[in-house]
Order: sequence, then C-alpha cells, then structure tokens
Amino acid sequence: MSSNPVAETVSSLMPRAKEELTALVAFKSVADFDQFPRSESVGAANWIASALRAEGFQDVDLLDTPDGTQSVYGYLPGPEGAKTVLLYAHYDVQPPLDEAAWATPPFELTERDGRWYGRGAADCKGGVLMHLLALRALKAHGGVPVHVKFIAEGSEEQGTGGLERYAEQHPELLAADTIVIGDAGNFRVGLPTVTSTLRGMTLVRVKVDTLEGNLHSGQFGGAAPDALAALIRVLDSLRAEDGSTTVDGLASDSAWEGLAYDEEQFRRDARVLDGVELIGSGSVADRIWARPAVTVLGIDCPPVVGATPSVQASARALVSLRVPPGVDAGEATKLLQAHLESRTPWGARVAVEQIGQGQAFRADTTSPAYQAMADAMRVAYPGEEMQYAGQGGSIPLCNTLAALYPRAEILLIGLSEPEAQIHAVNESVSPEELERLSVAEALFLRNYAAG
Repeated sequence: MSSNPVAETVSSLMPRAKEELTALVAFKSVADFDQFPRSESVGAANWIASALRAEGFQDVDLLDTPDGTQSVYGYLPGPEGAKTVLLYAHYDVQPPLDEAAWATPPFELTERDGRWYGRGAADCKGGVLMHLLALRALKAHGGVPVHVKFIAEGSEEQGTGGLERYAEQHPELLAADTIVIGDAGNFRVGLPTVTSTLRGMTLVRVKVDTLEGNLHSGQFGGAAPDALAALIRVLDSLRAEDGSTTVDGLASDSAWEGLAYDEEQFRRDARVLDGVELIGSGSVADRIWARPAVTVLGIDCPPVVGATPSVQASARALVSLRVPPGVDAGEATKLLQAHLESRTPWGARVAVEQIGQGQAFRADTTSPAYQAMADAMRVAYPGEEMQYAGQGGSIPLCNTLAALYPRAEILLIGLSEPEAQIHAVNESVSPEELERLSVAEALFLRNYAAG
C-alpha cells in the first residue's frame, strides 16, 4: 500500500482492531434463540453501542425490531451542510455447524497462516471493525467530513426482516445520501471489488404426509406410500440432469455481463473434490450471479443411527431459492410453491409454508459515489482498478433502503472474499484486506465529501 497518512494510521490501529474483533467474535450472537442464548446477541449489541459512544456517536440506541432482535444505531455529526453517509454491518452470525470440524474454537479469534479465524470474523463482525477503523483514521487527520449514521443489524443471517420492517416504520432514521453496505467482499484477496448485484431469495418449508403413522417396512413396504420417498422425488424435480435449477415457469437462461469467473478458480474457491463436476450450464458467473439456484438446506427424517425398519408417514424439508436481479421474489415464491405442489407424487398431501423472502438488487454504478470509491480503492490497492462483480447471496435490506431512499447511492464492499469461507467451518478474515478496505473506506468518505 502506498504511504499516506490515513494508511499509516490504519496500520497503527490494527493491533487494537484484532483485540476488538477478538472480543466481538467471542459473543455467540446467532439470532436463533432456540439454539443460542439471547444474552449472547444482547452482549454483542451492547459491545457495539459502547464502541460507538467511545467514538463520539450521539443518539446511540438498541432498536427493538419486529422480529424480536435488536439493531444498534448511532449518529456522528459532521460539518454543517455535509452529506450524510449510512454505514451498515451486522453482528449476528451463522451457527458454527460442526464445532469439531473447526481447527480452532469457532468463537475464539485465532491467528493461523496469516489469517484470523472465527465465526463472524469476515461475515460480518469484521465489517463493524472496518467502519470503525475508517472513522478513527479520519478523526486522526482532520475529522470525519460527512455526517455518519451507523447501523448494525442483529438478524441478517436469519432473513426474518426485522430491520427492514423497522426502517419502513421509521423512514427518516436511516435516510442518507449514500449507503455503504459492509457485508460483501472482494472477488479475490487483493482485487478491490464492489458488488453491483445481489440475488434475492425465498425460503420455504415443504411437508409431505402419506400415512396416519409409520408402518413396518416388511409388512407394508412396497404398497404403502412412503412420505420420505415422495419428498425426495419432489425435491429432485427442482434440478435438471446437469444440476441446473428447474422451477416450472421460472426463467433460468440469463447471462452475466461483467467480471468473468474462471472455472478452475471457482473449483479452488469452492473446494470442489477432484473428479466431481460443477453443476448447471453457462459460465460460472451466469450460474452464481445471474440465474436462480435452489438449495435443499435441511430434511427432517430419521437419522441413520437408531433408524427402524419403517415406512415414513411424514417428512419435511427447508428449501432456499436464490432469485436473480430482474425477477420478483414474490412471483418466484408462487412459482416454487406451485412446482412443489404439482410435482408431489402419489397424491400425497403437501403443504408449503413461506419462511422468508428478499428481493434481488442492482446498483447504479454510474453514480458519483462509485467514482469516489474507485479513486479510493486505487490508492488503497496500488496497481489495481476497482472491479464490479455480482454476489449470489442476498441482503434484503438493500432493496428496502433503495425503495425508501430512491436517490441514495448504495455501495457494497466487505471482507467476504472466497478464502474467508463464510457460513462454513473455519471462517476467517484476511487482516490485510481489513486494513486495505478500511483505508479505502476512509478515503472514499473524504473523496465523496469533496465531490
């Protein structure tokens, strides 16, 4: 990184940032209170609120959102007449999955091979620290030149829409000229990237019933309709032979125009086993950024250990459908529900319940804020030009904010590059990326204020 005062200050702040991220990662802030204590999320929220107060934020508050979680809000006034920038991150995290599969404890930030490992290190507690580092660097060199609103969501990973609904009920709270969403990531380590599109999503629970109760598979198997077999068959109907998503009536042939994703690089990023084929058709970018993708997230059925010789009377699954930009998530939900109902075999009873939904997002990359960010990233990443990429994941809040504040510019950056392995075991963050992106954000705020 080229030498400049802001970069030097951020570099000097990195040991403190590691200590703070260690403290924040230690909170088991999974917003599923059937699995994890609510007190862990409350603790993380209070930690962020205290950090904001220490930086001079006013009106710091824990907002009780309609889904029963809390988002942390604060306001840092800038010079009179300055623009307002909203900085977003979330402090809730995915469950650690199989804790035994982690090389080090998931809620203990651990340095290994130049990376910091821990659940939420990249997604998205590292994003909280990225914002704080940028603001601290600016305060050390003339002050923050914009009004800053800070919002840290408490249930982003659950998709329950608490902050979206709160924002709709309090539309002035998050109003801003530009919004920086710190929950995306570079295309690869060292390549500065803004995410210009997000797929939307819908989440449904499908339940199949065939019998009043389980039956002995020797006495009744072969004629008695098996609910688990029926569920497997209907779930299989959601994919073509090559693995492409096939929901009746839902287009799946869109093409991505922008940064290409090399297939071999994708295999390495996704850690695909040797000899296993990728699924779908078209380019990798088409498949993960521009087309729908269905995933079976879980199935309720007897585990192998302890299973009995029974024909199953009932079975259910949780199904996620990622929806590309240009497709309404509500319409996609209707198509998915109709598909599941019509493809269930043997006259089995089927019930489909919607659990969550979020619209896809497409940014206006011609806006002045994007030029300010490109100039900032050019300094933070010497020799590299800012790239535009899509993201297969969903951030439903983006569309809510775009609808509430149609004139606001929205940029998505963050620490979730492929090596971070977010949502998987052994999630990690690159401290170099945290440092460079914090510099880029600080310089962006300065550029944007002067523009």
